[in-house]
Amino acid sequence: MLPQMRPLPSRPAIHAVHRRTSPAPPSIGGLGQHGRVALVRTTKAVVCRSVASPAANQGAPAVERPWKLSDARLVLEDGSVWNAKSFGASGTQVGEVVFNTSLTGYQEILTDPSYAGQFVLMTNPHIGNTGVNSGDEESIKCFLGGLIIRNLSICTSNWRCTETLDEYLRKRNIMGIYDVDTRAITRRLREDGSLIGVLSTDQSLKDEELLEMAKNWKIVGVDLISDVTCDAPYEWVDKTGSGWEFNDNQSSETFHVVVYDFGVKHNILRRLASYGCKITVVPASWPASDVLNLKPDGVLFSNGPGDPAAVPYAVKTVQEIVGKVPVFGICMGHQLIGQALGGKTFKMKFGHHGGNHPVRDNRTGRVDISAQNHNYAVDPKSLPEGVQVTHINLNDQSCAGLVFPKMKLMSLQYHPESSPGPHDSDLAFGEFVELMKNNRL
Repeated sequence: MLPQMRPLPSRPAIHAVHRRTSPAPPSIGGLGQHGRVALVRTTKAVVCRSVASPAANQGAPAVERPWKLSDARLVLEDGSVWNAKSFGASGTQVGEVVFNTSLTGYQEILTDPSYAGQFVLMTNPHIGNTGVNSGDEESIKCFLGGLIIRNLSICTSNWRCTETLDEYLRKRNIMGIYDVDTRAITRRLREDGSLIGVLSTDQSLKDEELLEMAKNWKIVGVDLISDVTCDAPYEWVDKTGSGWEFNDNQSSETFHVVVYDFGVKHNILRRLASYGCKITVVPASWPASDVLNLKPDGVLFSNGPGDPAAVPYAVKTVQEIVGKVPVFGICMGHQLIGQALGGKTFKMKFGHHGGNHPVRDNRTGRVDISAQNHNYAVDPKSLPEGVQVTHINLNDQSCAGLVFPKMKLMSLQYHPESSPGPHDSDLAFGEFVELMKNNRL
């Protein structure tokens, strides 16, 4: 078995990978199970050790192997140290570790601004097999702190691929690690909640130094939106490509929508454009009065990273706009609307990150499989009378959507553009169009 030890007396040791007493299966280098290569049996490996007990961290004697050896560490604030192999950029980086359960779409995840300040751990064990391409970008750069995966594909197989994941991250100075037990880390995050971690390829830094960095770094109460928003207003015109379009029931009218960029994803803008909207994108700090002077048919408050309570200027903007024109909030925008109405938001234990979350529409009973990415949620009990909870996350019964007819607003805690993910929730854009249409009458 592969020993894992940590200094937490309240929890038994977690045995890595196979939970059995028989020897570990042979590892195959290079070509896979059908390749003509020698099999090498590994007798011992330290998958996770503890900063607090270095004597127990002694592994087997060094043995030359025909593959890359561990050259990186992930140190979590609970004291656990996870040896790994690096790809992408080198260095040392601090971030909040969250897990994402999406099966596909790692490039959309990498370029989602809502992951600013976080390391994303993919629960799908095999990553990189489709490479990357220019068409799947959700923003102009990568904002996350690092990527944590189990297996890095040694080859790519997709006609759209222009470069490998390793090359892509290296060019963008984003760290990645692989050959780490992502299943064990995910279970730890589910039990203990999201943890601050440090990724490092710097062998001169001791485990204790990296642990101290993790313990001293904070993400709660930090304004992350100002780092991801645009610098100046601009017009967005691109629609969803014809090869990817699936909705034929689009409005024949044109509606001018102003989008507050708190970290907006490109596919949200594409879906709005495909529904017949003329789009003006403005920075997060843009005055509400200037937006209202544009006489928009509606305003969309976009997704974005971090703590909604850390951006009171954004809450104030929402307060000044709500009730004057129809509004639609997505993810961070949903949370800001909740606060603007006098409600409260709270940090979830480990958040929702993935493309497979079931959500029920309380108005119809319809259940959608949704794409989600957030660490905070609105407390529905704190909302004023007249606000209706329209959607519920069926995994934990948390609030996933609101409407307030009196104020002409609607909001969703998840991503109706679903990139990556199923397109069940795309109808929400049509609902927003109907809200603007009815306001014209």
